[in-house]
Amino acid sequence: MSKDVAADIRSVRKVPIVIIMILGAFLATLNQTIMSVVLPELMIDFSITASTAQWLTTGYMLVSGVLIPITGYLMQRFTTRELFQTSMIIFLAGTVISAIATGFPVLLTGRLIQAVGSGIIMPLLMNVILTLYPPEKRGAAMGMVGLAVIFAPAVGPTLAGYILEHYRWETMFYGMIPLVSLIIIGGFIYLKNVSARSSSRLDLLSVTISTIGFGTLLYGFSRAGSAGWLSTEVLISLGAGILSLGLFTWRQLVSKSPLLDLRAFQYKMFSLTTVINMAVTIVMYADMILLPLYLQNARGYTAMESGFLLLPGSLVMGILMPVTGKLFDKYGAKWLAIIGLLILIATTISFTNLTDSTGYLYMALMSTGRRIGLAMILMPIQTAGLNQLPAKLNAHGTAISNTVKQVAGAVGTSLLVTVMASSTKTHMQDMIAGGGTREQMMLEASIQGINDAYLVIVGISIIGLLLSLFIKQTGQPSQGTSEGLQQKMKVKAARN
Repeated sequence: MSKDVAADIRSVRKVPIVIIMILGAFLATLNQTIMSVVLPELMIDFSITASTAQWLTTGYMLVSGVLIPITGYLMQRFTTRELFQTSMIIFLAGTVISAIATGFPVLLTGRLIQAVGSGIIMPLLMNVILTLYPPEKRGAAMGMVGLAVIFAPAVGPTLAGYILEHYRWETMFYGMIPLVSLIIIGGFIYLKNVSARSSSRLDLLSVTISTIGFGTLLYGFSRAGSAGWLSTEVLISLGAGILSLGLFTWRQLVSKSPLLDLRAFQYKMFSLTTVINMAVTIVMYADMILLPLYLQNARGYTAMESGFLLLPGSLVMGILMPVTGKLFDKYGAKWLAIIGLLILIATTISFTNLTDSTGYLYMALMSTGRRIGLAMILMPIQTAGLNQLPAKLNAHGTAISNTVKQVAGAVGTSLLVTVMASSTKTHMQDMIAGGGTREQMMLEASIQGINDAYLVIVGISIIGLLLSLFIKQTGQPSQGTSEGLQQKMKVKAARN
């Protein structure tokens, strides 16, 4: 980045820019979480099956996951203002189409268009934070991002449940239209360009391979939980995804203008924190998948009661995000991550012994404890890795980080569902030999299956804890560090 651009950044008002973009990210994240509550009503309105309705969330995830790797190029090719406003306008168009949909195909089209806009916003916001703030002040800013991203899933299902009790499902989309419009207007007034634009060439072959690779991989993981890991559909999807991503990696390493610059993995802390972030993302999905299944299927609680149990923890987690961001600026990520993971492990262990009479208040307290641990880990870990990258790799680093989290989310979902299902089947077979009513045996087996899935979560948390012991505080290298690192590697290779 040139000195002129740096001077411009020092003179811009950072707070309005960050607030506008955080609000956009909040609405995009909120939109992603509200549909899970709406699916049963849509199945009745459109006379569709559960597997068909699920495409409203699966398709959204696939489009976002495919698009995120391309954002590294987009953030270099277009200005901050151009990219954010375009993404919000696309998001608005998808919202309008969803609101007026009279059939499932139109609603699905609207959701997929929304996903295009949503997939750009979060990597762009993180890149702007890295550009506006020096490494020693990024923690607090990233904490505010975490507040928006965590608060939206916390209120999304509860808000959707309330709306559905009093209004039709279209109201959620109609209500979002004026909010998105206000953000677009605010963007025209307050948003400034904070990054330099480069004329890099778009590698169409990389785009094609990336789309196939991430698309089939995410689809395979999303289907594995219901279809089974050994189903032909899943095996073909995962095989095509792995092969395509292998070709994609090779292409990025030999290309002069890589779509996703994998040289970011030359920086040890970025690589380490990326792996830890994958583990933590999988762990985070435990409460989002396992606990609602236990509460609603095994205990008979309503969706609203299930949402209210998770709400306190999510709110506390959102409030703590800015606090842990400031602590990161002062003390670094290592001890925050270690303490957070110890809290996470201790509270998750309490969910490995669920019964048909476990107290509601006890589960709410333990779930809140898990979210406190997550608040100490998520943004500090991600910021610590991004802080080590030189400025020119910021766009690619944020794209890589968000892509990995998207894949980890899909892996976590399918892993937990598979462990739960297979364990339930095993426990059921053991109980049949012992005798009893089928209904009671099925209930007990399903609870034991959820307990076993939580046990896997404990194991993954322990792996994250062990990796966190190797975190070191690093400063941001100069622009030429990447080239210097490559030169040193070439010299070393020549000597060998």
